[in-house]
Amino acid sequence: MQKAYYRGEAANSMAEASEYINEVLSYYRAAGEPVVWIQDQDDEDGVVPGTEGFDLIDELEPAAGEPVIIKKYGNSFNKTELAETLGAAGVDTVVICGYCAEYCVTSTYRGALDYDFTPFLLKNGIAGGNRDRLEAVEKISDMIPFKFLRQLYRKTVIED
Repeated sequence: MQKAYYRGEAANSMAEASEYINEVLSYYRAAGEPVVWIQDQDDEDGVVPGTEGFDLIDELEPAAGEPVIIKKYGNSFNKTELAETLGAAGVDTVVICGYCAEYCVTSTYRGALDYDFTPFLLKNGIAGGNRDRLEAVEKISDMIPFKFLRQLYRKTVIED
């Protein structure tokens, strides 16, 4: 969900998805669950660290101590430290959200399976530049609604 891709239908989709992402982030953070951020570096398109296009959209901001991993492939696990970071945190299930549904999100979802993680996509928390493709990704993927996560983490935070 980087500024370089925040245009047209993708901008509308990202704005909608960021509301759900921020809601779920609050649950994870309150429960002390790990949150990992991924940013795409695309040298050919000039989306590189230090440029405005590389930055996350204004609606999203990592908290202090949350790792940020830079990737160069659609699959966030490919040639990055993501699997090791999640494993070190004791994670076995991942909730994936972000942009672009039919490319990076789907690739990362499949990549999680390759590393024996159980992946879910956050319902309404993924974005894309094409509504039909976004809906197709939702149909073929395991989705988890934010209401479920809210209930789960509300209980966890209260019980702890």
